[in-house]
Amino acid sequence: MSRFSRRSGVFRALAVITPAILCLEQGAAQPPSQAEAPDAAFPRQGPAEIRLPNGKLQRDEILKADYEQNVRDSAGLTRLATEFQRELEKSDRFVLSLGLLKKLDDIEKLTKRIRGRIRH
Repeated sequence: MSRFSRRSGVFRALAVITPAILCLEQGAAQPPSQAEAPDAAFPRQGPAEIRLPNGKLQRDEILKADYEQNVRDSAGLTRLATEFQRELEKSDRFVLSLGLLKKLDDIEKLTKRIRGRIRH
């Protein structure tokens, strides 16, 4: 490796790192804004809780609907998994049906949907 290519690699790295360091230093030198420094006398409150016309909290109803959908999806997931197991036992070790691959895709979609609802 020539001396010039090593040196240009160092210059290239410095060209990338220097702006990042300057931004960090500039951000540290600025005083915190009003939104970043909450006043101890007035603690922040979350958004007002929305009530539905029947008097129930919207958040509780959304959680209930998500839970019910998770139960339905998990039942479907169990059904797909048992079907996959039966078809896999019927198949030969040298033959893989497209139906098995489709079932795996459906299982993956269901698990992603359930995971997404649980994380939120």
